[in-house]
Amino acid sequence: MAAAVRPRRRLRPRRPRCPRRPCRPRRPGRTGLTPCSDSGEPARRTSVRPGSAPRGPLPVLVSGFGPKAAELAGRIGDGFVTMSPDADLVGAFRDGGGAGTKVVGGVKVCWRGNREKAVDVVHRLWPTEPLPGEPAQILPTRAHVEQAGELVTRDTVADAVTCGDEVEKHLKTVRAYARAGFDEVYVGQIGPDQEMFFDAYRELVLPALQR
Repeated sequence: MAAAVRPRRRLRPRRPRCPRRPCRPRRPGRTGLTPCSDSGEPARRTSVRPGSAPRGPLPVLVSGFGPKAAELAGRIGDGFVTMSPDADLVGAFRDGGGAGTKVVGGVKVCWRGNREKAVDVVHRLWPTEPLPGEPAQILPTRAHVEQAGELVTRDTVADAVTCGDEVEKHLKTVRAYARAGFDEVYVGQIGPDQEMFFDAYRELVLPALQR
C-alpha cells in the first residue's frame, strides 16, 4: 500500500521587516531604500559613490609589540604602529628596512581636575591599560579581558596612566615618544570629559610642546 505524498512548496525567504515602520522608498530616479533608523538591517543602496578616493596605493602601517614584529613591519610595511615609547622597537623597525618611513604611537590619559577621581575613572573603564605585553590583543573574548582587568589594582593604574590636570605630567608622557624616535603620537582621553581634554591640550599642552 502506497501513501500519497504531497509535493513540497518552494518557500521564498522573507526579508526581515522593520519592527516599527517600513523603510521609505527613495526619491524618484534613485534606486535602493532609505535606511530606517529603527531597523537593525542596513538598507540596500546602489547609488553610493566614494567622496574623494585617494590617488595611488594606500600606505599600510603595520602594528607590532615585539622586536620580531617590528622587524617584520620594517620589511613589509609603509610604517610602524606601537603603543609604548620603546626606542628599541623603533630601532628594530628602522634596521629591518623601515628607514625613512613613519613610526606612530598611541597613549591614553585621563584629564580631570581631581586626580583621584581620574584614577577611579580609568580603573573602572579601562583597567587593562597597564597590562604589559600582548594580553589585550590576544585574549579571545570580552570575558577573558574582564578577568585580566580584575588583576589590575587601582595603585597600578595610578602609576601607569597619566591622570589629572598637571600639565608637566602630560608633557612628560608625550615627550617620551619623541625621545624614542616616534614621528606621531595619538593621545586618547579615557572617560566622559572629552571637551575638557581637548580644550586643555589645545590651550596648555600643545603650545608647551612646540616651545
